[in-house]
Amino acid sequence: MAWFLGIGITGVVLLVLSLVFDGLLDGLFDGALDGWLSLPVIAGFLSMTGFGAVIAHEGLGLAPAAATAIGAAAGVGTAWLTYRLSRMLLRDQTDATPTGDDLIGTSANVVTAIPAAGYGEVLVRLGGQTVKFAARSAVPVARGTEVWVEAVPSPTSVVVRPVER
Repeated sequence: MAWFLGIGITGVVLLVLSLVFDGLLDGLFDGALDGWLSLPVIAGFLSMTGFGAVIAHEGLGLAPAAATAIGAAAGVGTAWLTYRLSRMLLRDQTDATPTGDDLIGTSANVVTAIPAAGYGEVLVRLGGQTVKFAARSAVPVARGTEVWVEAVPSPTSVVVRPVER
């Protein structure tokens, strides 16, 4: 039983080391530890093999050989689940980052009046969030007016025109 516990604890220690030194060993071995030989997969296999064998030996009263077989089967299952979960997480994609071109044609609300020759401020919904931009317009625009974004001359300013209804 001490051997089984040692294998299980070794797997847990290996898992902690793989979390602390994330990618360090992968760089040392030039990507050889990818996929089925990644440290989390090996750690999951060792941990479940050791702890599964302890449970089978002590809990079910099986002989060491049978307990080892059950622990190894549980370890292979855990390694497979760890591999599949890591592949799923690595393939996860996020939405594209909004750019200035995404602003063109969107509506905004004026929060600081826009004089004919100067800047005011507008609130625009961008990527699900409200963002404040400095705004210019060819005509004066009063506070509270709905406007359309026509151009984005800089990352912090927009050119707008009033909505005609």
